[in-house]
Amino acid sequence: MKKKIFQNAASYRFKRFARKAYAAYNSMRKVVNIGVLSGCMLTFSGLTQSNAQSQETIVQESFADEEHELEEVVITSTKAGLTTNQTAKMVTVISSKEIAQQPVNSVQDLLKNVVGLDVRQRGSNGVLSGISVRGGTFEQTAILLNGANISNPQTAHYSLSLPINLSDIEQIEIIQGPNSLYYGAGAFSGGINIITKKDSDTGVYLKAEGGMHNLFNGEVRGSLKTKSSSHSISAGYNSSSGYINNSDYKLFNALYQSNFNFEDAKVNLQLGFNDKEYGANTFFSAEYPNQYDETRSIFAAIKGETTTRLKLVPQIYWNRQYDTFHLYKEGTPNIPNWYKAPNYHRTDVFGFSLNSSYKWKLGTTNIGGELRNEGIFSSVLGKPLTVPEGKYTYSDNRTNISYFVEHTYMHNGFTLGLGVLANHNTAFDNDFGFYPNINAGYWINDNYKIFASWNSATRMPTFTDLYYKGKTHKGNSDVKPETSKSFELGTRFVNHFADIYLTGFFMKGDNLIDWVKENPEDLWESRNLTTLDKIGIELNAAFSLEKLIPTLPYSELRIGYTFLNQDKEAGELISNYVLDYLKHKITVGLNHPIYKNISADWQFRWQDRQGTYTKYENYVAAYETPYQSFCILDLKIKWQAYKNLNIYVSANNLFDVSYYDLGNIPQPGIWVLGGLSYTISNK
Repeated sequence: MKKKIFQNAASYRFKRFARKAYAAYNSMRKVVNIGVLSGCMLTFSGLTQSNAQSQETIVQESFADEEHELEEVVITSTKAGLTTNQTAKMVTVISSKEIAQQPVNSVQDLLKNVVGLDVRQRGSNGVLSGISVRGGTFEQTAILLNGANISNPQTAHYSLSLPINLSDIEQIEIIQGPNSLYYGAGAFSGGINIITKKDSDTGVYLKAEGGMHNLFNGEVRGSLKTKSSSHSISAGYNSSSGYINNSDYKLFNALYQSNFNFEDAKVNLQLGFNDKEYGANTFFSAEYPNQYDETRSIFAAIKGETTTRLKLVPQIYWNRQYDTFHLYKEGTPNIPNWYKAPNYHRTDVFGFSLNSSYKWKLGTTNIGGELRNEGIFSSVLGKPLTVPEGKYTYSDNRTNISYFVEHTYMHNGFTLGLGVLANHNTAFDNDFGFYPNINAGYWINDNYKIFASWNSATRMPTFTDLYYKGKTHKGNSDVKPETSKSFELGTRFVNHFADIYLTGFFMKGDNLIDWVKENPEDLWESRNLTTLDKIGIELNAAFSLEKLIPTLPYSELRIGYTFLNQDKEAGELISNYVLDYLKHKITVGLNHPIYKNISADWQFRWQDRQGTYTKYENYVAAYETPYQSFCILDLKIKWQAYKNLNIYVSANNLFDVSYYDLGNIPQPGIWVLGGLSYTISNK
């Protein structure tokens, strides 16, 4: 449904823009000058590459027609289905157009260019990564696929083993800050919801890439559109010999989707498969450079939605993952006698949710709930089985039950949302925990909006937190669920060529789970830290350069900055996650034409990490060393040779910088690849 650019706020008209354009330009120039004089890039560091760009697609549109309208982005993860103009929280939306433009090869590569996220890669091109929001650990980020929570209960290392290719994605929504109401238990510091495409035509998409380190990527995607349904199937294969010893990988994804439209309802069916094999050089411990991992996951979901005034959205989903972890890769010489066999795991997640939404005179009311069962069979994790089941000698099972109610009121540019989640997990106490949320936003005039929110969340410990025991790590079955509360206050300025956000936040966490040790030679042990306080700011924006320089059509500059400070109360411990976070991060994105149908996309990021890691020498823990800050520049040059044919070359880490996302695991140097994509459509 198309709406005015600012729903419930004054409409933008071309004539008004013509009168205000010069004044707005001078105003922005003054702000920029202040930022430069302050020596801290205050304004430019507030221009984020994906948050502001996608929150409103305003700057991409022409205002020549006085009655021009655009289709607003609906945030599907909000219970009320709010648009980007209505939501009163920081919500980043990455579009399929951005994904096609950027020099990225995986979802993980894409997310590292978002200023509020910390993507710590243990391998290249999305092999294995942890993603945290606003300084949280990777376990504290909920991962959803079309609204189904696929966060892995064994360990969040595997939550991004997604059965999708980049060409399958319609948009990615990122909620920053605690929000169990929207994303359920697990969204302790935020959540990421990946939305796949619902094809509007019949066609075929093909992509092939090749590059350094024997890299090969291939994707094929076919879609069929009928009068009342659409169907698609895709497959992708990625492989490389690796950039260092034992960093080779083979990845395969497949996804089938069907969407059916009835008179008063819609039904969506998904079936997905993901298979990975990869060398895990020092991924989990620098003592063992020959680790190897094999994972296989199966995902299935069916989701319905009524189109009547009372909207009902039921969903059933199932996600199974097999994991075989080798401490020593097959063929490794001199394997010690104490090593007997790999670790075997199988996790199953079954979920059912129901969301009801009703719009009436005083707003939109949403009521619903979710039942989610998590189980594991393992050779090392869980409680001992009386009778082993094949390779599995341990198991555990738990059920999470939650109910929510939320009401959203909107009037004359004002939005107020009130809600609460009641959550209970059978593995812990018998009481329900309550997690309220309050969100409010108001458009003061055509250009300025203020918003504030207070949100709370919880997270259950993973089976690894509870049970893992090995040569370097020791779990703790006594760890309790984490809880967090956060307050956020922000403002937004927007005109015909700029969209700028400034937000500050404070979060308090209790019973935070971290892997810690007192001395470098000790084992890592999972513990509940007493409390953790964090405070931070984010400055985000996008400039549409063609509004200022007409000779640069479709050009956009996006820059962002985030600052974070965390204080703990847990004694002097060496932290592997919670006390190790990005204190500063700057991102810059620039997309511009070069000549005719040739364009370039630049992605720059600077990161300064707080904390230390244990440096290993000859595979033995030696001493603690601080992380070093670093700058990375990526570039993609694309040529649209024909209407449906794109040829491109990209270079990641253009200046071959040596850096670490996680201690003792060097990240790839310069990596150049070339490729092409071709679309066959009946349009």
